[in-house]
Amino acid sequence: MRIGLRHRRAGMIDRILIPKRAEIARMLAAPPFPPRRGPRGGVVEALLRREGEPLRLIAEIKLRSPSAGPLSTALSPAERALAYAGSGARMISVLTDAPFFGGSFDHLAACRDALDEALGPARPPLLCKEFILHPVQLDRALDAGADAALLIARIVAPDALASLAREARARGLEPLVEVATEAELAAAMSVGARLIGVNARDLNTLRMDHARATKILARIDQGVVAIHLSGLSSPENVAQVAFPATSRRADAALIGEALMRRDDPRALLASMVGAAIVPSDCGS
Repeated sequence: MRIGLRHRRAGMIDRILIPKRAEIARMLAAPPFPPRRGPRGGVVEALLRREGEPLRLIAEIKLRSPSAGPLSTALSPAERALAYAGSGARMISVLTDAPFFGGSFDHLAACRDALDEALGPARPPLLCKEFILHPVQLDRALDAGADAALLIARIVAPDALASLAREARARGLEPLVEVATEAELAAAMSVGARLIGVNARDLNTLRMDHARATKILARIDQGVVAIHLSGLSSPENVAQVAFPATSRRADAALIGEALMRRDDPRALLASMVGAAIVPSDCGS
């Protein structure tokens, strides 16, 4: 598989993908190894929201970001994963990119080991959040303990997206396809994605556009898990996504920087989980 951009783009994506291609080359040069961990099933079921049910929240672990800078390191990734699981997260997303997000596959592995020990089969699924261009990254995600892998439609051509989705499924990993435009949504639907995330943040400029995200979320087919990505910082924001005035509700939402700014994220996450519950006067 060719490692490269869908076409030339200026901005943050280029800055991230230049070292990423070098990282992939190092992975390919290393001896192959059998994965030490296997994924759990039921990822779609964990996030699919049925009528009358609450919005599912995905809590993210990242030590820094291009938009927010350094984030809290008071808890280790494993400790934070346990805090998220105990506060109602339905999935835990772990950044594995090092240069821009301070992550690693070791962080993902530590989260998996801690959750397995504490919760066993009842643990929430883990998402490997990475800039995936080549199947060797899926091998690393599987080995580290992921159950799902992020595929970003913007950074690969449609045929490469289809190939990566097939490779993920062949490993037992559920692909979560991230989109930001209607064309990218069409590409995600064409590869049969069962999890589609709409990023409210433009990956090149880092600007937020919630109106665009809401519009694209509304176009995701029923039965496909629709996930709001980026920009939610309060229980009120969560409630707005859970119960919009118009258009289709989202099934799930990812919470990242707001939780990562807290040395102890449990109270904020618990309040967000509460805000995602259907109000009693709405019925079911």
